[in-house]
Amino acid sequence: MSCYYHDSAAALLKDGHVVAAVEEERFSRKKFDDDFPKQAIEWCLNEAK
Repeated sequence: MSCYYHDSAAALLKDGHVVAAVEEERFSRKKFDDDFPKQAIEWCLNEAK
């Protein structure tokens, strides 16, 4: 997870392999969004199901 800096994002790994990863700006539609990546985290967790 990366936040409060240029391009906040979330990623989910399993056994060292990327399961899901996305930048928050995909949901907020705010270029270079640096807010807490709540929607990105939710998306990653849903993708892992």
